[in-house]
Amino acid sequence: MRRLIVFTALSVASFALMAGETPELHRDPGKPQAVGARHTLRTIPEACARIEGQFTGKPASPYLSEVVNTNPACHPRVRLRDAGEAKPNKADGWIFNDMIQVPSAECPSQVAVVRIWRKPSATAVPPKLDAQGRARVYIGGKEDTLKNHSVDQLPQYAIATNVEGKACK
Repeated sequence: MRRLIVFTALSVASFALMAGETPELHRDPGKPQAVGARHTLRTIPEACARIEGQFTGKPASPYLSEVVNTNPACHPRVRLRDAGEAKPNKADGWIFNDMIQVPSAECPSQVAVVRIWRKPSATAVPPKLDAQGRARVYIGGKEDTLKNHSVDQLPQYAIATNVEGKACK
């Protein structure tokens, strides 16, 4: 089941402020992927989602990525956002979390780059104490965590995908 829109390619210049930063997570470039081969870029368990991508072989849009729900019964505890919409920056509390690089098998000079930022909750507080003085969290309740909290009350992840390098002919 597809859960979120396909992320569009963004210009590297739009996140030039973050370009000089080192991500929290260090990873080597992934193994080269063939055109049309879907591959998982990263799983975000607290979002009940994984980011998948594939090279298309089309010059206009050489790479597509999308967020896929990992389990329909899972209740996300964070919000996923498109980085173009969220405009992550340090001043607003965003942390450059991860950069994933996947080269194309057919065109080694082209690399799909996925940048992920995270923003911890601004109002993280423990649950209210019940009559017995205990903080309890009930699993499987009818309340949806994302619907009952504003954007700033939940942690967030922002995702940007683009293709860098020279296109092959």
